[in-house]
Amino acid sequence: MDFHIASLDLAPQGKKKIEWAQREMPVVGEVASQFLHSRPLQGLRVGACLHVTAETAVLMIALRQGGAEIRLCASNPLSTQDDVAASLVRDYDIPVFAICGESREVYYSHIESVLQWMPHITMDDGADLISSAHRMGGKILENIRGGTEETTTGVVRLRSLAKEGKLAYPVIAVNDADTKHLFDNRYGTGQSTIEALLRATHFLLAGKRVVVVGYGWCGRGIALRAKGLGARVAVVEVDAVKALEALMDGYEVMAMSEAALWGEIFVTATGNVSVIRGEHFMAMKDGAVLANAGHFNVEIDLEELEKLSVNKRTVRPLVEEYTLKNGKVLYLLGEGRLVNLACAEGHPPMVMDMSFANQALSVEYLAENAHQLGKTVFKVPSEIDREVAALKLALLGVKIEVMTPRQEEYLSSWREGT
Repeated sequence: MDFHIASLDLAPQGKKKIEWAQREMPVVGEVASQFLHSRPLQGLRVGACLHVTAETAVLMIALRQGGAEIRLCASNPLSTQDDVAASLVRDYDIPVFAICGESREVYYSHIESVLQWMPHITMDDGADLISSAHRMGGKILENIRGGTEETTTGVVRLRSLAKEGKLAYPVIAVNDADTKHLFDNRYGTGQSTIEALLRATHFLLAGKRVVVVGYGWCGRGIALRAKGLGARVAVVEVDAVKALEALMDGYEVMAMSEAALWGEIFVTATGNVSVIRGEHFMAMKDGAVLANAGHFNVEIDLEELEKLSVNKRTVRPLVEEYTLKNGKVLYLLGEGRLVNLACAEGHPPMVMDMSFANQALSVEYLAENAHQLGKTVFKVPSEIDREVAALKLALLGVKIEVMTPRQEEYLSSWREGT
């Protein structure tokens, strides 16, 4: 088998992690059981560029049970769990190309290893696999029938590609499913980002001034969890409606120039570039902490931080201390990369259960329908979204109300009023 990982010797611990995650991912387990009988992915080659975690392993195993052949690479140089990668190779015969801490060159060579295998379906988290396929072009691009995209950042990139008329195949935006972004982005990112922050720093969050930059679903979750642990939270936002919502949710709302003077911990979650810049670094309090929860390491201007610094050293694992020219020190977590995966284990499996059930069912949908879809970005079909929600509730033992015929009649008619 062709693969590139840190060490096969790590596999025993990785297998335990995968088994632990499987217990918390019953929806994916149910989908996998259905796949085992129907084999809807038989003969398909699926190339995946995702965070190589135990939760991702559960998804890969489910796709294999559906008949697919798999190749997996990482969607972030720091997000790979090396023991999980080893177990996938040794215990499940799934080729993996991912090593935690890999260089940018190795990262893209791993993506090329997946694409040169000529996949029929791509699975992406951030759109690096899809954008690389478009750059490589030729037979590789022609062979791809459809793809899925996991995260907000990737969906934004792909919609831009489609708008320019350059997207070469249909892509399903898994992030846009209600059972993904309302839960994964809010509760998953909220908990895992705070967990990463605490693991990295060992701070007491109660009483700290936390600035959340961006009030999308990820920012909402981070602010909510920080507030729940007693932090004083401020939100920086460019959208007037979201800013107003943050204000009415009980947070301070301010511009970044003001927040830089006020905050002690800064977490970015915007999907945009250089939202914390040189003038902000220089204004910050001595000892301020910088973390990024957005997909790419572009939200904190690292090049500017380096230019403004006279000294840099590692003071804790994945915590770098920058001494600025004005004598203050700032602490950067996880090299400015996705902090919940760089400094912790990412989202809990219970919430990834829904996200990855959407992924698996979307791949099945593409296997059946890609040939009749246009070359653009599509939402997850509503029937898949509803199926995932219903399965999750059923497996949690939760029952919901059912409308009576009279209620259904009332809602479908315009005749009745006061």
